[in-house]
Amino acid sequence: MYSTTIFLGIIGPWQIAIIVVLVVLMFGGRKIPELMKGLGTGIKEFKDATKNDDDDNGSLDKK
Repeated sequence: MYSTTIFLGIIGPWQIAIIVVLVVLMFGGRKIPELMKGLGTGIKEFKDATKNDDDDNGSLDKK
């Protein structure tokens, strides 16, 4: 628990700004919307898979 607190304390607004600038420089402004779309699709698929997994486990418990 202590290590998590230290890690979260290290990342501040300046560090986040630097990370954003580095991402823009690495991928360019045109690639970022494509990356975000892919990330959103991946998150949606993950949520759907976990929802289906929960539904499947629930039906097995009822038998």
